[in-house]
Amino acid sequence: MFPSMQRVKFLMVLVLIFGLFQSGHAQFFELPGEQKFQKVRFEMINNLMIIPMEVNGADLSFILDSGVSTPILFNLSDQDSIQLNNVSEIQIQGLGEGESVRALKSSNNVFKLHNIHNFSQQLYVVLDKNINFSPALGIPIHGIIGYDLFKDFVVEINYGRNIIKFHTPATYKAKLKKKSETLPLIVHNRRAFIDGEVVMTNDEDIPVKLLIDTGSSDAIWLFNDPIKGLGIPDMHYEDYLGRGLNGDIYGRRTKVKSIKIGSFEINDAKAAFPYMSYFQAATSLGDRNGSLGAEILRRFNVVFNYRMRQVTLSKNNHFNEPFHYNMSGIALQHSGVRYVAERISNSNPATRDERAFGDIKLLLGNQTKISLVPEIVVSAIRAGSPAHEAGLQEGDVILAVNGKKIHNSKLQEILKMLNEREGKRIRVQIARQNEDLLFSFVLKKMFE
Repeated sequence: MFPSMQRVKFLMVLVLIFGLFQSGHAQFFELPGEQKFQKVRFEMINNLMIIPMEVNGADLSFILDSGVSTPILFNLSDQDSIQLNNVSEIQIQGLGEGESVRALKSSNNVFKLHNIHNFSQQLYVVLDKNINFSPALGIPIHGIIGYDLFKDFVVEINYGRNIIKFHTPATYKAKLKKKSETLPLIVHNRRAFIDGEVVMTNDEDIPVKLLIDTGSSDAIWLFNDPIKGLGIPDMHYEDYLGRGLNGDIYGRRTKVKSIKIGSFEINDAKAAFPYMSYFQAATSLGDRNGSLGAEILRRFNVVFNYRMRQVTLSKNNHFNEPFHYNMSGIALQHSGVRYVAERISNSNPATRDERAFGDIKLLLGNQTKISLVPEIVVSAIRAGSPAHEAGLQEGDVILAVNGKKIHNSKLQEILKMLNEREGKRIRVQIARQNEDLLFSFVLKKMFE
């Protein structure tokens, strides 16, 4: 658990009585009075939008995930406190090969996002402590929310400026920008889909129906279907694709010639084919061919209008950015904290400095500074990758990359250091079983 979360010192309370909040409220989000929109600044981490959300008076952080139908809370330890109303126990099933997950279903909860409020929101609470996205993203994440916000507002996402505007649909007036394009949006079973085309290794345009998934940091997932023309290209490698409610998800990482959405075309696009066994819980995939993730969506400024069944896209400054691959083969996550000692030249008195992870810094005279900082560990390593061949192992604690100590760097910054560019020699200093070791490897092009 992160120190910043430890400071919350909550105690989970399950309120099993009705009427603590007045029932009878419809389950919808709205703005007060004549307010036409609410501007919200989000934090972008690994292509995911992190927004603040107050739940029954508790300040939490949520991923805005258009692929989720009902809000889900997780990462609530015995010292976290959130008041939940009208609770019953259920089993829920998500992506992954594991068994269904034990959870709590709760209704009549108060959600607030700045001036946006909902006085009767249903949610699920996952009780498995292993389901925790915070270590992989580097900040505390308490839940995911999607459809309930998208259905009640026209949602305007400016990926270039990290700003979302939630517009009241009745007063929203579209501002069509030059070179923007409005496309049909298919909303079915509390999820949104869009039609597009994929060009594989040949020049044939293959029509695809894709789930719009702002909660996926990937570019595009495709379901293996050789008959349709969606076969896995010869140039691919097995990779970790992410984590679902029921466990880790693996598949084949590759690239396609292009992805076409409306008149927009994105060339040499990153793609993945997840193993279909992870979708066993899905009652029916119907005519869906995959998912469109945030690595594609962030290249646009997007306006979702679920009520009008349409989405408007306009290019932003990210559109022509190249796709990045994990050339090193290393996956990282936070794993508790550790102490570091550094020589200093000034003589400030002892201080306490609380930052995102509750860093504690002690200045001892004018000689040494002892800091409590996040511990960054190798959470997974791809077989056959440069890092694997060099000898790095899962569980290694990262100390420095190319001579730079990493304890003042964010998780995503460290990953960039490890995957800077093709042909770059990477030197990684790690701690393993109380011994400091140095490894070296060269980043190689993924598809040759």
